[in-house]
Parts: sequence; structure tokens; C-alpha cells
Amino acid sequence: MTRAVQATDTPNIPFQPVSAAALAGWLRLQMTDGVGLGSAHRLLERFVTPEAVFGAGREALLEEVKPAQADALLQAPPAELAALVDATLAWQQQPGNLLLSYDHPDYPETLRHIAAAPLLLYIKGRAELLARSSLAVVGARNASAQGVLNAERMAQALSEAGLTIVSGLALGIDAAAHTGGLNGPGSTVAVIGTGADRIYPARNKALARRIAEEGCIVSEYALGTPPLRDNFPRRNRVISGLASGVLVVEAAAKSGSLITAKLAGEQGKELFAIPGSIHATLAKGCHKLIREDGAKLVESAADILTDLGRLTPGAPGCRPLLDDTFVDRVLAALGEHPAAPDLLALRLNQSAAELQGQLLALELAGLVERLPGGMFQRLRG
Repeated sequence: MTRAVQATDTPNIPFQPVSAAALAGWLRLQMTDGVGLGSAHRLLERFVTPEAVFGAGREALLEEVKPAQADALLQAPPAELAALVDATLAWQQQPGNLLLSYDHPDYPETLRHIAAAPLLLYIKGRAELLARSSLAVVGARNASAQGVLNAERMAQALSEAGLTIVSGLALGIDAAAHTGGLNGPGSTVAVIGTGADRIYPARNKALARRIAEEGCIVSEYALGTPPLRDNFPRRNRVISGLASGVLVVEAAAKSGSLITAKLAGEQGKELFAIPGSIHATLAKGCHKLIREDGAKLVESAADILTDLGRLTPGAPGCRPLLDDTFVDRVLAALGEHPAAPDLLALRLNQSAAELQGQLLALELAGLVERLPGGMFQRLRG
């Protein structure tokens, strides 16, 4: 992976399956009591492969880990390992499923260098999305109706601009962000906190199935892993790690979304937040990010696209959403009266599908307003 893939690309990446022997080593390393990801990576830096780790002597292991960890590594493989390897190999052979180990050449480069990078990635759907330029969109589970609308429309505008939308498949803002991403060519990636063979929460079952078909679902957890509480904050580092930046749409003062924002800052990623009313509880977290943590205040998708360099005139694959000439043409075509997108498309002599994304960008920029029935009207300013 030598470059970011644009939304218009159609890559044909020759993913290679993980062998049974290699898989057994990776799973055994994950399952070893007392050996976390930090220790695992230290061992891999020294011994390169899990097989070599388990073949090392105690003295060599003690140069990298504590005595209790070395003793655990020298124990026989757990009894359940063989069954898990067989189940994972069978899962890997199913259409649309892919397993990537940390040493695999197609492991996402954006993740390879984050702290405590996953040893294994279980992927369902379009794995090539992991190589594209992306933005994480996160926020409250108990989001307001306006927050859900903002998240979906913002995600769709960003997806129309070629960014893949990354989120965590939770209720509220996450689900809205995934939906918006699916409605544009950038699509979406869902990073989940369970095994890739589980869907959580159940209310997002239909959305998860659509993402598996049109986007991509990613997990670092072994098959069968239930929705354990501690796994969801941990998966946030993968959400921010895959993306160029993180947008927080709504968040209370103490919110899991702020964990993702903090991780993004530690990873050197861009941080964005949408402000809200000073009286709204779900705006407190966003205001804190803007006031104290260097998040950039966002009022439209154009704010993010400009900051990420995707509105630079002439950049390949990055056509501006809000080109001045285009804005003038649309506003002139709207005139003083509401109009339907199909009628505007005729007036502008372009496809209705292309115009929909452009109208969304204009709406987010506060230049037009969507009316009941799908009509649009020009806003005076």
C-alpha cells in the first residue's frame, strides 16, 4: 500500500489468506495470559514471528518481558486453540471475509504504527476501503434528532467528496454516519467491539448487513467474542487510527467519543467538532474539544475538506464541492422559488444523481434549505 486509494479507483488487491500454522501462532500469542499488545509487539520486534516467540528459550524471553509472562509463553497451547483455528480458517474461506495479520503486506499502514496495533484484523466486505483516505465521525449514542441529521448529512457530503467514513456501529451518531457514508461513493468502515461473527447492537442488524455488502466491517477480536464493556473503548484507537482525522458531532462532557478524540490527538490526527447550544448537554464535549483540545470548529463539510486539502483547485480526484462558479449556477437556477432536484438537474443540464451530492454540500454550507417533499430553496445571505 504505497498510496491512498481515491473513491473513484477500482483496485484489485491480491489478498493472501493467513495459513493455519501462522494463524495458530497469532491466536496463541493473543490468548497468552498476562501478555498484552504492548508486550506482544516488543516480542515481535525481537523475534519477528509468533512461531519464533514460542520457540525462544526463557532467558531470551526475559530480555523482553517479565518472568510471569515468559513462563506463560512457555506453557503448552491452550486446549481451545485448535478449535478456534479451525473455526477461523472456515470463516476466512467464506465469501467476503478476510483475515490480515500484523505482518501481512496488506495490513493497513495507517494502523501499523499506532500504539498497540491489533495483531489480527477480521474483515467483512470491501477490504480496499481500508487503504482509502478516510475521516472518523463519532458522537453520542443518545443523540438528538438534529445531531443524527447533522451526522448523516455531513457524512454523505464527505463521502461524496471521496472520503470513506469510519465509525463504530453504535446507535445514534455512529449509525447516522455510516448511513451517510453509504449514500456516497466514499462508503463506510465500521470498527466493532465484538467478534466479526457477531452483530451488536441488535438494532443495527440491518445496517451492519448493508455495510458488509457495500462497505467494510473490521474487528480485532477473535470469533465469538461477545460485547464486553472494555472492548468498546479499546476499539476507538482503531477508529481514529484508520482515519486522517476525527469529527465529533455530539458528545456530553464525559463521553466515549472524547476517548476517540484524545486518541486522535495522540496519533497526530486532525480533530474537528460541531458546536451546539450553550444549554445543550450533548454540546458540552464538543465545546471542550474546541476550547481546550485544539479541535477545529466545523459548520460545514467544506471546513473539513479544506483543512484536509481536498478542496485545492486542480488536485487529482479532489474536485471542489463548492466551486464558486458552480454555486452561482445553482443559486441562479433556483431563483426565488423552491424547486425539485429533478427540475434543477434539467435547468443545469447535469445528472440528478450528481446534483444530489452537490445540493447536500450547499445545504451544509447554509446556502440552500431542504423543504418537506424534497424541494430546495435558496437562502438569502
